[in-house]
Parts: sequence; C-alpha cells; structure tokens
Amino acid sequence: MSSLLRFYSSSLKTHPKTTNAMMTGVLFGIGDIIAQLQFADTPDTNYNPMRTLRPFIYGAFIFSFIGDKWYRILNTKIKISGKPTDHWMNTVARVVFDQLFFAPVGIPFYFSVMTLMEGGSFLQVKERLNEIWWSTLVTNWAIWPAFQFCNFSLLPVQHRLLAANLMSIFWNTFLSYTNAHSSPVDKD
Repeated sequence: MSSLLRFYSSSLKTHPKTTNAMMTGVLFGIGDIIAQLQFADTPDTNYNPMRTLRPFIYGAFIFSFIGDKWYRILNTKIKISGKPTDHWMNTVARVVFDQLFFAPVGIPFYFSVMTLMEGGSFLQVKERLNEIWWSTLVTNWAIWPAFQFCNFSLLPVQHRLLAANLMSIFWNTFLSYTNAHSSPVDKD
C-alpha cells in the first residue's frame, strides 16, 4: 500500500489534474460496481458496464475538478479571523460550510447528470430530485460531517480529495443504488 501511496503522491505532484481525474473516476466506478454486484434486485441480474461508465465519466471529467477546487477554496477562504488555519474552530467552519453549501447542491447535481446521461429528460430530472434529494441529503448529513472533520483536521489539502474519494466508495455505492432505484428512466 505504501508504494501505491508513493506513486499517487508522485503523480499528484507531476500531473495533479490527471491524477485526481483518474482516481476520482475509478472510485466512482468502483462504487457503481459494488452497487450492481452486491445489491442486485435479483440474483440473475446481469452486470451493466454502461451503468458503471456513467459515474466514471462523472467522477473523472466533472466531479474531480469541482471537488479539487472546492477543497482548495475551503482551505484558503473559510477562516475565522484571528485563528490559525489549523485551529479546530476553522475546521468546524469548513465542515459546516461544506455541508450547508456544497452537499445541498452537489447531490442534486449528481442525480441530474446521471439522469441526463441515462437519456432522461429534464422532467425526469425533476421527478428524480423530488423523490430522492432530501432523503439523500439527510443520509449525507449522518455520514459526512464527522468524516470531513477528521479529513480537514488531519490531512494536508492535497490529500483531502483522495481521502474523501476513498470514503466515497461507500457513498458512491449508496448513490448508485439510490439512483438506480429511483424515478424510472429507460436504462440500458
């Protein structure tokens, strides 16, 4: 594992955007694979590689860039005046800001992009969001604040997206499962 972390750290220094994009896409894809294989509706449900491709594309080409920028903004812009950057009050402020501003927008953005990538209409996006946005956000608030407090207080900013993405294997499994079992969209 340490050689993998060294490779990741080295790649992050030389090619940060590509490294984050590939890592994020792979981890979003892994979440979908787990959702399909572990939580299939019936034992004879076949694995759908196109379903996995959508979260991979979302993770690699959309979320990795948004997430990286977001963590940098949190680290540089969210500060309580007069407190050192690593003070616990700044960490709490970052977690609160993350959970009150990013999560309520990021969750519907994910479901919207997935619905559109599945060939759904804007009406189907609206239906899906009406059905699952609030319950997903509440689930998010039960999981992410404690994790993000540890992430923001223990890890350097360049590794926070990796830590969040590793945790996101479980979260992405949940999102993929929730997305697949929400408002009907003709799925391939």
